[in-house]
Amino acid sequence: MKVSYNKLWKLLIDLNMSKSQLREKSGVTTNVIAKMGKNENVSTEVLCKICNKINVPFTIYANQ
Repeated sequence: MKVSYNKLWKLLIDLNMSKSQLREKSGVTTNVIAKMGKNENVSTEVLCKICNKINVPFTIYANQ
């Protein structure tokens, strides 16, 4: 299954937040942000952590 984080990157723009700020706020590593930048898989634990820190619900949309 193909992964895309485009909606997250667009949300960061709306929140006026950089990827570095997201990394610092959520406590994830630079490697995780790099993987997401390449649309690679990361754990759901990481995604939940990010969503909790930016106050958005974690929802998975499969096959869309």
